[in-house]
Amino acid sequence: MTFFRLPLLVLLSLVATRAGAWGVDGHRAIGRLAEYHLSRRARREVKALLGPETLVMASTWPDEIRYAPEFKDTAPWHYVNTPLGLDRAAYEQALKAQPEANAYTALQAQLAILKDKTKPQADRTSALKYVVHFVGDVHQPFHTGRAEDQGGNKIKVMFRGKETNLHSLWDSGLLDYQGLTYTEMGYEYNKGISGSQVRQWQQAPLTQWLFESYQDAERLYAEADKNPDFDYRYYPAHAELLKLRIQQAGLRLAGVLNEALK
Repeated sequence: MTFFRLPLLVLLSLVATRAGAWGVDGHRAIGRLAEYHLSRRARREVKALLGPETLVMASTWPDEIRYAPEFKDTAPWHYVNTPLGLDRAAYEQALKAQPEANAYTALQAQLAILKDKTKPQADRTSALKYVVHFVGDVHQPFHTGRAEDQGGNKIKVMFRGKETNLHSLWDSGLLDYQGLTYTEMGYEYNKGISGSQVRQWQQAPLTQWLFESYQDAERLYAEADKNPDFDYRYYPAHAELLKLRIQQAGLRLAGVLNEALK
């Protein structure tokens, strides 16, 4: 048997795929959901930009490269932190006042590059991958969490007798527990969504997507503060929220791409 060493960048990339919002399976399920709802024009444009790669596989690229030295500045692009307790108006004000790059500004910037057909194809291809990923990120509640606990990363909890943290539990722990592959998740989560629901989700502005996650995070923080020992009842109590956020991310991603690539 032949043994070999993986390059450091590859090893870091393998670790990174479990570090981003929703983990690998969640991001890929969002990409699969979006593929179901792309217009013909958007589907052609995606194919022209990605070649043989799919939205599903491209969805995890920003996590895979973020620990490489040349991409280290992109790390803050995956989340946005604000204090808890803000109403909608105060939240939007705080969001727009932040001077540093974050998921809110990065998603808009990459979307502008994607729309601009005067940009080099390589730049638009990268922008497409970022857009796919960041739409997923902003629908994960703890990517809109508090800065002081790193979006729940420093909040230790127990889930069914095993120690984890609040952020990791919502990134991948609950998805792993439900036992669906990303293909199965995309198929199952696509069922029963009405056309009116799709339009309602897609018409909502980016600030609303973030505020929804922010409100979810507030509630989830409060639950953990009250009792951080989550037993067998935690997943059933939150399965619908988990499903909803992935559904909304997938359908909104399709809407964004249909508009950007029309």
